[in-house]
Amino acid sequence: MPPTSVSSTIKLPSGHLMPILGLGTYQNSDTFQACEAALVQGYRHIDTAQAYRNEDVVGAAVKASGVPRDSVFISEAAASKLSDGEKTVDCVQQSLTKLDLGYIDLYLIHSPHGGKAVRVRTYETLLELCGPDKVLRDVGVSNFGVEHLEDLREAGLPTPTVNQIELHPFCQQKDIVDYCRKHGIIIQAYSPLARGRFTHPLVQEVCKAHKKSPAQVFVRWSIERGFVPLPKSAKPERIKENADVFDFELSQDDLDKLNSLDRGIRGAVSWNPVDVD
Repeated sequence: MPPTSVSSTIKLPSGHLMPILGLGTYQNSDTFQACEAALVQGYRHIDTAQAYRNEDVVGAAVKASGVPRDSVFISEAAASKLSDGEKTVDCVQQSLTKLDLGYIDLYLIHSPHGGKAVRVRTYETLLELCGPDKVLRDVGVSNFGVEHLEDLREAGLPTPTVNQIELHPFCQQKDIVDYCRKHGIIIQAYSPLARGRFTHPLVQEVCKAHKKSPAQVFVRWSIERGFVPLPKSAKPERIKENADVFDFELSQDDLDKLNSLDRGIRGAVSWNPVDVD
């Protein structure tokens, strides 16, 4: 059954539940207001990262909202190019201190930069910090291509819970998606609105058919493809609009139109290092 509300969840391989829709906070001009508006609208998933330099604001907004901590899912990403276990532990501690929320629901390696040895060691260390009563509840990766995921598998390590990659109709990264589905890795989709690339005639056709905005169509496309989209906005009205996607479904013809827009990595609109060595 398709998700029916902003509070709908998807079960992670660990058994934990992750809300199907999250708020992205990268370069958000007013992170506190955005988080506040999202939580009021029923969002229960917020994505941040050390590189965003807003973890303290995210934590403050969650605490100010009055929503119980265990009802909010926090995705967090570590700094890139961590070189040893000690630095990884320090990185996690910094995130915990800035968020000040007790624990982190999902902690990701932000990128595959640094080489195979660095990726493997960083992931091993995060796994040591992960568990029901530990500071990390789930561990995953971000911007990992197939070869990077294979590095972890070949090292004999558990499969990442999540891979967060750029995903929208113009950048579908099918080889990575296929690999993740084959191995049970949940996919978070960042830049799901393609930074406003809404003028394509096929996009407009689908919008007209459902009387929905392009942003709503793109979020709905992501959800129906089984992804967990993380749309970003600083405007409360846009945050509300991005969540108003559970009263319609895309037809197979709609999906075919949107799927035909794929340009692979060439369609990327953000930082997308899935092909680094």
